[in-house]
Amino acid sequence: MKFNLILEPADEGGFNVSVPALDGCFTQGDTEEEAIENAKEAIHAYIEGLEKLNQIKSRPDVILKEVEMAL
Repeated sequence: MKFNLILEPADEGGFNVSVPALDGCFTQGDTEEEAIENAKEAIHAYIEGLEKLNQIKSRPDVILKEVEMAL
């Protein structure tokens, strides 16, 4: 799979990275190369989390509920 990354220079140095296709998938790195490697790890973790959620949803003995909270 291919994902677009947005690398933005951070005020404190290094780069902030976001993955537009994966809502909430962010990371950072001190160099562009480190930021890209960290993004690969973040994407992997994000997709792994989605797989776990789908495993929960596909189990007939589990009830999955969504709650909304004001913070």
